[in-house]
Amino acid sequence: MNEHHGLTEAQKAFYHENGYLIGLPPIYTAQEMAGFNAELPELLKLLKPGETSKDIREWHETSLYLYQICMNRKILDLVEDILGPNFFMWASGFFIKEPYSTSKVGWHQDAYYWPMKPQHSVTVWLAFDDVDEGNGGMKIIPGSHKGGVIKHQRKQSEQTDSVLTLELEQGSFREDTAVQFKLKAGEISMHDDRAIHGSQANPSPRRRAGLTVRYSGTEVKNDLAVNPNFKAYLCRGTDEYRNNPVGVVPTQRFGRPDFKAVSIEEAGAVKM
Repeated sequence: MNEHHGLTEAQKAFYHENGYLIGLPPIYTAQEMAGFNAELPELLKLLKPGETSKDIREWHETSLYLYQICMNRKILDLVEDILGPNFFMWASGFFIKEPYSTSKVGWHQDAYYWPMKPQHSVTVWLAFDDVDEGNGGMKIIPGSHKGGVIKHQRKQSEQTDSVLTLELEQGSFREDTAVQFKLKAGEISMHDDRAIHGSQANPSPRRRAGLTVRYSGTEVKNDLAVNPNFKAYLCRGTDEYRNNPVGVVPTQRFGRPDFKAVSIEEAGAVKM
């Protein structure tokens, strides 16, 4: 039986108080990450004209390359100590800022984008590159998850440099308290789905690539009327609620699903 390598009591307390965790032991070695980065072009080849790496969402459903990362035992041990013994994985996506990219990610809460209740989810961000303030690393507002989900404003693409169009208005939180994430390739951060976070542009000559993976407690239910392609992959424990359709484990190394993931943003829905 595999030994559980989870969080210390101090780390659990910090997460619940601040809504995030960094400074965790690496999940992958530099050599392992070099291998993943060497394979990444095979996934990018599957993008269609007009698509970008941002369109690689939920491809874990068809790519063992991603599925095996999402189900890494070291990651699941850490997530279990936040969500409890019963949880599933349901989303993954790349956030890649090429060198000298002007795009940013505006201040937002993940939970506002997801048609899911109750809020009991963790996002894991796996660094494919070394990430810091120089190449547009993520920032987070400590403790912001305690204020619940705040209404976001919809902006047109010409009104913002953000890759997201639903953003929090300035003044609705304290930007001066933001913590800058710094990660080495192979390390992860973890944050609560209600934590306010964002990132700046990448004016550096270094790429900034990361894979996000979303995990939720089994009591969480997706609204299939908004996101009809939702699939849950049980990671640990039992799913006594059976609230969501169950995904099928992929059999090929690289593949793309025949659907597009839909959030509240893409659906044009209004969340109150």
